[in-house]
Amino acid sequence: MTTSHLPSSEARFYALRLLPGQEVFTQLHAFVNQHQLQAAWIAGCTGSLTDIALRYAGQEETTLLSGTYEVISLSGTLELTGEHLHLSVSDPKGAMLGGHMMPGCTVRTTLELVIGELTAVAFNRQPCAISTYDELVISPR
Repeated sequence: MTTSHLPSSEARFYALRLLPGQEVFTQLHAFVNQHQLQAAWIAGCTGSLTDIALRYAGQEETTLLSGTYEVISLSGTLELTGEHLHLSVSDPKGAMLGGHMMPGCTVRTTLELVIGELTAVAFNRQPCAISTYDELVISPR
């Protein structure tokens, strides 16, 4: 397998706070579009959710949960044409679960995000013959 190397890139950062009741995907997509982010990632995230939508590893269906959850981590990439996000949460007893974040996650009290963007490259998704999913493609701007 060959890996291409792109030049290093400067980065800029944005801070965003989501409010109670807001759906995370809707707000992230609006933010990415508003700022025309082409190669972004979640640099940090703290907050809580009431509704969780996760696709667990190797599963096709989305699991929906409701309750009181603390966000332990949210990581992944974002761009104008898509995203790949993984979410870890803990329940009121501290039990953790996580997986591929899907639309349907709702903010409980707050979701505080720092989003970084690489300024010299662009991300997009293209079908991958190996994984059979649309996977990240990185190109110079």
